[in-house]
Amino acid sequence: MRVTTKTATLAVASLATALVLIIFCVPLTTLTSTAQALGAGSGEQAWILSAMSVGAASALLGSGAIGDDYGRRRTFVTGTVVLALASALGALAPNALLLIIARIMQGLGGAAIIACGLGLIGQAFPGRALAGASSIWAAALGAGVAIGPILAAGLDRLAGWTLPYWFSAIAAGVLATAAQGLLSESRSSSPRRIDVAGTLLLASGMAALLAALTESRTGWGQTSVYVLLTGAALLLVAFVAVEQHLDSPMLDLSLFRRPDFVAATVAALASGAGVLSIMSLIPMILERAMGIGAVLGAIVLLAWSATTAVTASLARWIPATPRHLMIGGLIACAAGQLAVYGLLADSPLVRVIPGMLLAGAANGILNAALGRQAVASVPRDRTAMGSGANNTARYLGSAAGLTVCALLITHGGAASGTESLMSGWNMAVLFSVAVSLMGALAVFLARGRPAACSR
Repeated sequence: MRVTTKTATLAVASLATALVLIIFCVPLTTLTSTAQALGAGSGEQAWILSAMSVGAASALLGSGAIGDDYGRRRTFVTGTVVLALASALGALAPNALLLIIARIMQGLGGAAIIACGLGLIGQAFPGRALAGASSIWAAALGAGVAIGPILAAGLDRLAGWTLPYWFSAIAAGVLATAAQGLLSESRSSSPRRIDVAGTLLLASGMAALLAALTESRTGWGQTSVYVLLTGAALLLVAFVAVEQHLDSPMLDLSLFRRPDFVAATVAALASGAGVLSIMSLIPMILERAMGIGAVLGAIVLLAWSATTAVTASLARWIPATPRHLMIGGLIACAAGQLAVYGLLADSPLVRVIPGMLLAGAANGILNAALGRQAVASVPRDRTAMGSGANNTARYLGSAAGLTVCALLITHGGAASGTESLMSGWNMAVLFSVAVSLMGALAVFLARGRPAACSR
């Protein structure tokens, strides 16, 4: 593969990944104006925030497996087209329901981009070169989170809540054209038939699980929550049973006997439920409890997200194994999370900055290690599947973590008003710290000689 093709692969995959994260963050600073325009209630607002996660987590592993067997570029381009169409649908949505459907579709398209984008990078940069390439890809994750809320807020103020969706549609269309013209096709040398049963069972099970978590944010005592949780459990158990009896399963369950694969999966889950969840909620707590505006809250979030992008790009120079980087990253994230404990309604804004900087620096290193290990811990012809599995764990962790943290903040104690919010915030911080530390411990314990893996 020529150097120019490698560069194009890294550039297009990273830019598309950044765009997915930008689109993911759009509701963080436009939800108020969107809800007012569409008449969305609290339950619909929760779904607008979470719908893209439902779509992404449902399709990440399946789109990665399909990309490995039927063409990573083809699946990647399809994802960008779906993302463009879904964004246009969101801009045209006359009500909250259609916007929620559009956000789910955005998640489906974003899943193909993330899974196959990292899969393409894994193919283009084998061996030691993967460390540098995965660092750039991880920096794109942080850049998307850094740019997204501010860009969305600016576009919203310029021409209303629909403009961020039109921007997303145009940007995705441009990237689809670039990907079609610049990327080289790659696929497994031994393609498998599509695991239709496994794909449908996993997608349905993940969708039901994340839907239950979203519904629970307005209260656990709803029949719909229990029905969805029961359905998710049955579907996911059926998925495992089906995969065990297939000659060519979508997810080779024997990978869970590999310490490096287990470590990467657990670290991604802990990252989502820990640092991603609590840092994502900082703008909300600044606005609701400390009287800080949404735009200023998004700017404050840069202390975490921009630092994540910078350190991810520099992580290639750290002389440590991915396993050690994951352990150290999770521990340092926990320290940064703990530093935002004890906030009061009258705390100065700078009170949160040191912890966010530390958590951002650690998260960037963690993201780079995860990106590298996601494709290095699976056979070389299954890189997109490895990326899909790792990012599924991250999205699932984030959805679960956000749900728990939101419930803790909402039901923070016997006090009412701001005092209750701050009490709940502190409990949510401690929960997120515990998740990060348990993740570091699990990665530490997941050691041993990896099973043979052809790379």
